[in-house]
Amino acid sequence: MAGRLAVIVGSALRGAELPRGDWALLQRHGEAAASVLPHRIDHIANLRALADAGCDRALAIGSVGGLRPELGPGTLVCPDDFVALDAPPLTALEGAAAHRVPGFERDWRATVVRAFAGSEPELVDGGVYWQASGPRLETPAEIRFVAAHADVIGMTLASEAVVAGELDLRYAAVCMVDNYANGVIHTELTLAEIETARERNRAVLDGALERALPELA
Repeated sequence: MAGRLAVIVGSALRGAELPRGDWALLQRHGEAAASVLPHRIDHIANLRALADAGCDRALAIGSVGGLRPELGPGTLVCPDDFVALDAPPLTALEGAAAHRVPGFERDWRATVVRAFAGSEPELVDGGVYWQASGPRLETPAEIRFVAAHADVIGMTLASEAVVAGELDLRYAAVCMVDNYANGVIHTELTLAEIETARERNRAVLDGALERALPELA
């Protein structure tokens, strides 16, 4: 592969140490102490920095809520489409060049899926990512609406994917389900529960990345 791999991580891997290799690492929320809120992330600056560092492809890691009972905490998902209807207008381009067809880059996504083959848990190949505006979580009524159209919900990856495409960075994502979205199951959702699951899932995600990253670099 000609250019460099970028690995973009967020709350799913905050504070974790990725295996060392020839890839550029970006913390989309900044350093752990800063924790930039999702709607305040400067995706354009982040992705331009990666492009300037010689990256031509990006693997994004995201923390999501599962919108289906079968997509519970601990599930790994590689989405193949997204919805971002209320995302603020965001473009790194000017004029007619900003009219583009967005999405995850198909061939690169297929490469990512192959690299994660045999991971534990098994990677779910495909699904729709719904980008919520954040930073609050969603109400059960909102989740019932969203679940008719998507499989997982997060706050960052769709906007990141759009800007990556504008900057010719091939972009794919692997999402760790850290919780059921609010109202999917009949158990009250708490922030403590999400954080506990995230800590538990972090080791699982670390192991999957340790195996996959050398193949993607």
